[in-house]
Amino acid sequence: MSPQEFVRRHEGDWQALESAMQDKAAQADVLALPARYRQVCQHLALARERHYPPALVEKLNRLVVQAHYRLYASREPLAGIVSNFLLAGFPALVRRHAGPFWLSMLFFYGSYIAMALAVWLHPSVIYSVMDADQVRQFEHMYDPGRRTIGFERDDASDFFMFGYYIQHNIGIGFQTFAGGMMAGVGSLVILLFNGIALGAVSGHLTRIGYSETFWSFVCGHGAFELTAIVLCGMAGLMLGRALVSPGRLTRAEALRLQARSAVRIIYGATLFLVLAAMIEAFWSSSTAIPAQVKYAVAAVLWSAVALYLAFAGRGRESADAAR
Repeated sequence: MSPQEFVRRHEGDWQALESAMQDKAAQADVLALPARYRQVCQHLALARERHYPPALVEKLNRLVVQAHYRLYASREPLAGIVSNFLLAGFPALVRRHAGPFWLSMLFFYGSYIAMALAVWLHPSVIYSVMDADQVRQFEHMYDPGRRTIGFERDDASDFFMFGYYIQHNIGIGFQTFAGGMMAGVGSLVILLFNGIALGAVSGHLTRIGYSETFWSFVCGHGAFELTAIVLCGMAGLMLGRALVSPGRLTRAEALRLQARSAVRIIYGATLFLVLAAMIEAFWSSSTAIPAQVKYAVAAVLWSAVALYLAFAGRGRESADAAR
């Protein structure tokens, strides 16, 4: 069916939906507006599948968004919207864009593991990543003989460090995301750089016998922080994909459509980064907590993050698909 014939056949339905949104009497009918909304959703899906002109797709998408708002926005409080997004929408969105997620994972953790092994087997490799002063600084931060772990601090500075970690983590996450505007290459480079740097430090400190101090510090908040970096890289790759392969859309249109999902990924990643900063400031740095307890809690946190991204909201997805 040509786009012109598609418009002639269904334009009346679109006008009926617009009228239903404007007519309070029609809105009072619990069946009229939802039925027309579902019908136009089907038309939007067909238009996208058949690669109809971008202007037509955008028109239908705008109509669907407006109808969705009329149906649900006034009924659902902000707290409900946020909870629905966190409990179902966000993990479902990550699964829907699994390709960029796994590519981001590969670049970050692949470079991390490769560099950690390289430094373990050939200790001098670390000096190709950082200079001797930086190496000594990391050795000092995680020296088992010190009273504190990481930066010099006291109990009164926990809230200060919490703010510092938020600023630092979100800065890295935003850079990783924004790198996607360089056709995705920027995001990949930043993922590689961070993976290599972290792998070098991990391999070196483990090799010299500082493993308990180092790993007990990073294992807990790493569940959220490292996952968030991967998610930011994923969102950047989504932008890059729109620029490199826009399909039948213009690059600007493809970028705008991808950005809607990518920005929602960043919302979830930002929450992960805030949680990571909180754990790092008030839990990871504590020397009063035994390392074995930190390892046990870290195992729970890593498992929770993996299960959340893999399974949260699947029941709701199945219910929506069955309608």
